[in-house]
Amino acid sequence: MKQRKILLTENEIPEKWYNIIADMPNKPLPPLHPGTKEPIGPEALAPLFPMALIEQEVTPEKWVDIPEEVRDVYKMWRPTPLYRAYNLEKALDTPAKIYYKYEGVSPSGSHKPNTAVPQAYYNMKEGVKKITTETGAGQWGSALAFACNMFDIACEVYMVKISYHHKPYRKVMMNTWGADVFASPTDLTEAGRKILAQDPDSPGSLGIAISEAVERAATDPDTKYSLGSVLNHVLLHQTVVGQEALVQMEKAGDMPDIVIAPFGGGSNFAGLSFPFLRLNLEEGKNIRCIASEPASCPKLTRGIFRYDFGDTVGMTPLLPMYTLGHNFVPAPIHAGGLRYHGAGVIVSQLLKDNLIEAIAHDNLEVFEAGVEFAKHEGIIPAPEATHAVATVFKEAQKCKEEGVSRTILFNLCGHGNFDMKAYEDYFAGSLVRHELTQDAIEASLAELDTPIPQ
Repeated sequence: MKQRKILLTENEIPEKWYNIIADMPNKPLPPLHPGTKEPIGPEALAPLFPMALIEQEVTPEKWVDIPEEVRDVYKMWRPTPLYRAYNLEKALDTPAKIYYKYEGVSPSGSHKPNTAVPQAYYNMKEGVKKITTETGAGQWGSALAFACNMFDIACEVYMVKISYHHKPYRKVMMNTWGADVFASPTDLTEAGRKILAQDPDSPGSLGIAISEAVERAATDPDTKYSLGSVLNHVLLHQTVVGQEALVQMEKAGDMPDIVIAPFGGGSNFAGLSFPFLRLNLEEGKNIRCIASEPASCPKLTRGIFRYDFGDTVGMTPLLPMYTLGHNFVPAPIHAGGLRYHGAGVIVSQLLKDNLIEAIAHDNLEVFEAGVEFAKHEGIIPAPEATHAVATVFKEAQKCKEEGVSRTILFNLCGHGNFDMKAYEDYFAGSLVRHELTQDAIEASLAELDTPIPQ
């Protein structure tokens, strides 16, 4: 009898997060002060983050204990199921074996609570009264709203304006858990007012929303800031996904040759791939790990590696990353969670060292893949998740052409039940294939005056 679903028990929720920095042959370069361009220490982050998270941001330790209070909340939805996609394999007529880790069973419907919960917990422990954040498609904002509600902290969310209007029910989710949500750019911050003065009809971007949220936190001593991707401690928390998947693959009597996940800032990809990359770094295995990004925001496949700001206005430290430039405003595609100009520091270093791969897909290709997946596996993927599905299709086709059976594992990071506007536009034919010109990329990069990593 075919085993379609591989489950774990609550006792098998990981007890530690995995810090891949400990195993990296080349450690990430340090963040720089935006004014002096000199490396910054942990104290520079204190206005924005509680000390426990700052310590996790810079720790060299390989394993970091997960507090029991956090694991207790994780038990509301973790461990998440791993599925063998038999129907999809048959439809694709491929010799490949396809598995997916399904993170859409969380309260907010995506992988994002894996870091939202510990971030809210550590803020609560330090007496923080309010957390500000940004959100693209709303998955991160709704996850943090849920987590803040669990630990009785106020939550203020700056949601990218195009997503605010395309995904109104994500806003309602956040409101239900007690969060205040604003369409960014707003007139509530200096950063927002500056952007609106330049472009009153700005669709917004994650970089702009970050600027607003950071400004709010930096100007209120009772408020801290929370980021849903990019930073080291965020990627650290997400490794519960890959650790569970590793145990589940072993229970299935299999091991992936290829690991695939969507890529916006890095948390989605890191969460699934880093525990498998550990096997490459520790044991010499050769598991290919592929980050799937949108062709309209291709920082990994067409960006450059250099120091850049994490936000649009330039309030964050300078980070060594693959970037399209902090002023880059992506096209208003429906995969709002992937519309970010830069890549996380750890992932950027791994790509620079050729330890991972990246691929970009256009916005029609991914919906074609998402619809095909839904027809055969029953779950409608979030627009972000469709990027991974599109990469799976490419790799499955290669297996078919080469007559080789490979095992593919991907992160189905969330469901698309609140993204019906995206699918409606796709079926109506109103989505057009967006082409990002090299001139547009070079024009954005030309505005950078930040240091080139040595």
